Amino acid sequence: MQIIPIASGKGGVGKSLLSANLAVTLGKAGKKVVLVDLDLGASNLHLVIGQQSPKAGIGTYLGGQSNFQDLIIPTDYDNVYFIPGDAEIPGLTAIKLSQKNDLIKKLQNIDADYLILDLGAGTHLTILDFFLLSPQGIIVTAPTVTATLNGYLFLKNAVFRLMYNSFKKNSKAYAFLEELKKDTKSLQRLYIPRLAESIEKIDPTSAAVFKHRMKQFKPRLILNMIDDPKDADKAQKIRRSCSEYLGIDLEHLGVIYKDSMQDVALASRLPITVYKPQAMISQAISRIADKVLQSETLTFDNGIDSFQNAENEAAEDFESKLSYVEDLLGTGALTMNDLAETIKSQQYEITQLRKENNLYKSKLLKAVQQGYKI
Repeated sequence: MQIIPIASGKGGVGKSLLSANLAVTLGKAGKKVVLVDLDLGASNLHLVIGQQSPKAGIGTYLGGQSNFQDLIIPTDYDNVYFIPGDAEIPGLTAIKLSQKNDLIKKLQNIDADYLILDLGAGTHLTILDFFLLSPQGIIVTAPTVTATLNGYLFLKNAVFRLMYNSFKKNSKAYAFLEELKKDTKSLQRLYIPRLAESIEKIDPTSAAVFKHRMKQFKPRLILNMIDDPKDADKAQKIRRSCSEYLGIDLEHLGVIYKDSMQDVALASRLPITVYKPQAMISQAISRIADKVLQSETLTFDNGIDSFQNAENEAAEDFESKLSYVEDLLGTGALTMNDLAETIKSQQYEITQLRKENNLYKSKLLKAVQQGYKI
């Protein structure tokens, strides 16, 4: 089974559009495809493929109300099955490590030719780990400056995650990275190839594991929503940046032009490749599907499994909580003023508890001094 995680550095670049239509096109080619909505908390992939609003999904499964096998439902399209995400969980960062590991095992054991994972936007640890379930995930971006930058930054974060997963926690390489994290400005300026060279000097064994996995890491790029042929040059710039700064050989799967017909198809709750097979988007996705069909299925040797180490659970859950707060701040659900007021309120409560504690201590001490039995 070829696992195809589809990610983006930011939302609104057509990631779900690609996921749904690629699944339908591969299904037309006679391949069994399972399409998974992993954009939890903002799940809307069912709308793109015309499914009814799901009563059960990954959120209810993780909450213990559903059986995983029952989530795999047939669609109206040949050979295509769908796993809804639903909005039971307010974002991927809310998933506990044990839940993530269980979900990963379930996904890896699905019987299909292709498993397409429509991931949420951003670079939370859970999203990166799902992306690294395969060395040939797809990053979708658009020609705008912010979209291309976010696409590049997503891949940079994926490489750092891959690096961390390659080092044992008690290794010199891991300790070196932990120390480096304290100086975020220097870390942002570092080239991955130079960083790998530095690590090789202090921990050649760990460096060799990372170097081997980097050779296996073959992410793919799709440039969506372009208006002009000149926009296609942005893909080459991303490839050069990834090669120079990240040490990644990024494969370019193709470009997709803007097409107003997509809005009509979405309103009709049909994939564009079904609504109008001759549309520009449909033709572009067909070419991309052909490349996917011709591609070799790649895997990481021995898997990327360091996130399953029980020693990392507490630290990772804590990082996830921090990421969740950042996510709320970023979406506007929680403002800096809200956060400040919450902290002030908690500090006040702590101060009051300390005062009460000191009062009780003084009363107890006075009682003891007066010879009362306690």
